Amino acid sequence: MKTEVYSWRVSSDIKMALEREARRHKMSMSAVLDLAAREWLHNSGVENEGDEGQRQLRKAASRWLGALASGNTQRSETASQSVRQRLRQRYGR
Repeated sequence: MKTEVYSWRVSSDIKMALEREARRHKMSMSAVLDLAAREWLHNSGVENEGDEGQRQLRKAASRWLGALASGNTQRSETASQSVRQRLRQRYGR
């Protein structure tokens, strides 16, 4: 859902060209402008920066995936008890 508004001034020839292309492709002006902005961002590499950040996060997290697998089917129900027991063993409390 689009919720943000952005307005700017364009020359009349650019506006007419955008409107003509919108009609030709049977699209709304909003859709044409959104498409143009997305293509410009894609070509400038902005979208790839976010993708690269996500790749780095996944890579960092991937080494921990499955690290908690213990075969204990009731692990989530007994987690608090297990943590308390380990703390008692480690710190003698």
